[in-house]
Amino acid sequence: MFNNLGDRFKDIFKKISGQGKLTESNIKDALREVRLALLEADVNYTVAKKFIAKIRDKVIGEEVISGVNPTQQFVKIVNDELVEVLGGTNVQIAKSIKNPTIIMLSGLQGAGKTTFAGKLSKYLKSKGEKPFLIGADVYRPAAKKQLMVLGEQVKVPVFTIEESSDVLQICKKGLEEANKANATYVIMDTAGRLHIDEQLMNELKDIKDSFNPHEILLVVDGMTGQDAVNVSKIFNDQLDITGVVLTKLDGDTRGGAALSVKEVSGKPIKFISEGEKLDDIAPFHPDRLASRILGMGDVVSLVEKAQEAIDEKEAKKMEEKFRKNQFDFEDFLSQFKMIRRMGSLGGIMKMIPGIDSNAIDIGMAEKEMKKVEGIIFSMTLEERRNPKILNGSRKIRISKGSGVTVNDVNKLIKQFEQMKQMMKMFNSGGIPGMGGLGRVKGKKKR
Repeated sequence: MFNNLGDRFKDIFKKISGQGKLTESNIKDALREVRLALLEADVNYTVAKKFIAKIRDKVIGEEVISGVNPTQQFVKIVNDELVEVLGGTNVQIAKSIKNPTIIMLSGLQGAGKTTFAGKLSKYLKSKGEKPFLIGADVYRPAAKKQLMVLGEQVKVPVFTIEESSDVLQICKKGLEEANKANATYVIMDTAGRLHIDEQLMNELKDIKDSFNPHEILLVVDGMTGQDAVNVSKIFNDQLDITGVVLTKLDGDTRGGAALSVKEVSGKPIKFISEGEKLDDIAPFHPDRLASRILGMGDVVSLVEKAQEAIDEKEAKKMEEKFRKNQFDFEDFLSQFKMIRRMGSLGGIMKMIPGIDSNAIDIGMAEKEMKKVEGIIFSMTLEERRNPKILNGSRKIRISKGSGVTVNDVNKLIKQFEQMKQMMKMFNSGGIPGMGGLGRVKGKKKR
């Protein structure tokens, strides 16, 4: 997401860097390029025009500090305006004083409502909540079944009536069951259409009027660009939505929807989804996305994901193993699992400052990770814990079991031993040129 827009901004900033200071004349070309970059990213025309006008006012106004590096000055102004157009601050999901908090999901067919329902329930569960899912999509084939499967995966109860097409009856009985289960959140997965029509809106209005949900979240496909913005405006006019969810932002999207939705609909983006995994969901933070667009990464989100994925006791145990040089393939596998829990590899890479995710073959990297996992899974427990016993015949068996060559197995073992050696050197302070810096903090020199 936003790769092209980010590249355009980088080029624009480079051109500004040669200027002595920012003036109306030398900023004119830069602003023209910013405007073109936004329009190419499918940003709403009115939003783009307003965005440029605000930057121009700040550049040539009193807010500009004389003597400051022009590039840094311009980047800060653009960053501040990006944050503003994206919504300014994070808006958290509603929490009712009295349980349960009712969340109604709406949107067109194919936007990813049902999948998002599963993701949201898992996210809420990780925060200590007791979510409950209601399958109220009575039109799309297998929609109810899909929600049941997702509920099983995230271990969240799901209510629906398979043979019923009475949406209000399903929601009413679902709420009764949710109250019995002492649920703190109820997520209603409603039906969508291929296009907005009167029947769809009337049904959604009936649900809203009957159950008075605390949140009405509109789920839109981020890949649809300007169409997503138009859909947001219409749904808001009809339902008075409380927030927007942008899905499929890991695809080939230009990012126009994210930059336009808040400004056009007047309602905040509350969640984004950048992958197919159930962990690929994140609360929306305008400042963090602005940093990513401008190529500055998103360290805060990366740290948060790491904190959620890494168990503190497990991390300390792993650290101790490194110190004693007892790291084995079981531990290697645990590291992989931790990374997996953080979400897709592509999503992680985009958060790291200075990394051009375009230059990295994410697909190939994912394949390599799966290959490594396959090799380790093909080992016996004894082999994982004691790699020294991996002789020729064992390697042949492992290669056949994982569908790779013996050379691939040897390559992994070699990399593993090199890593162990590096850790041993680091812990003993034996890394050349590092003196005692390589020694683990708190360890005394022998």
